[in-house]
Amino acid sequence: MDIVRTIAGLRSHIAVWRKSGERVGLVPTMGALHNGHLALVRAARAECDHVAATIFVNPKQFAPNEDLDAYPRRETPDLAMLRAEGVALVFMPTNTEVYPPGFATTVRVAGLTDCLCGAHRAGHFDGVATVVTKLLLQSLPDTAYFGEKDYQQLVVVRRLARDLDIPVRIAGVTTVREADGLALSSRNAYLSPQEHQIAPALARVLRRIAAALAADPAAVLRETTRGRTDLEQAGFVVEYLEVRAADTLASVAAAVIGHARVFAAVHLGQTRLIDNVPIAPVA
Repeated sequence: MDIVRTIAGLRSHIAVWRKSGERVGLVPTMGALHNGHLALVRAARAECDHVAATIFVNPKQFAPNEDLDAYPRRETPDLAMLRAEGVALVFMPTNTEVYPPGFATTVRVAGLTDCLCGAHRAGHFDGVATVVTKLLLQSLPDTAYFGEKDYQQLVVVRRLARDLDIPVRIAGVTTVREADGLALSSRNAYLSPQEHQIAPALARVLRRIAAALAADPAAVLRETTRGRTDLEQAGFVVEYLEVRAADTLASVAAAVIGHARVFAAVHLGQTRLIDNVPIAPVA
């Protein structure tokens, strides 16, 4: 496994693969890897000849009051995990490599970033869209892989790739969960043992809402109101709990089965958790 820290090094390695007509998969990460990230790597390996991963804690997607300095960084174990999964190349740039002096460009995806996490984290998706655009253009893989746990991010990335004519397929990979249902996240490391016992209730409430709306799609207000109460009683501070269209993220009064998802962001102690589940037809 090769490790490069410059854009020139990244492009040089990928150019060799391209010259041989081999397919390249990209897995962008901020490190602190877990099985959710490894699921992205495995999806890429199943479809591509070579997998490149990136590890870069992007400062532009953190607000001044957020956890940039505290965000977990575990370079040595992260690299060991990627090597064990057969990743061929890891791009680990410095901040100045990605954002050189005088950097003045921001990529903003209007509309899709005004709701859900975008409404509560000012500038977050501008930072995400900017760094992902750069990574896609720096590497130009055949496919880039993103997890559905950050579903709004997935929709935003698909739109920017389409709108900017970036010739990369954006693939979504199903959320990986712990045995108790908690969606895997690097920020789960912040949870205390007691909070970790409470945290799986988030997924349980979302799944209950999704099941209720599959049976009665018009019950969005009733079920989200009940769900918010359930989450608060479990110990969460609810940032949002909403049902939105899966492709456009538009708010819906009645869930279109198979085309809507239940989204939530909550705080448990000092930890912010997000999750979402699809509203699927009743079997």
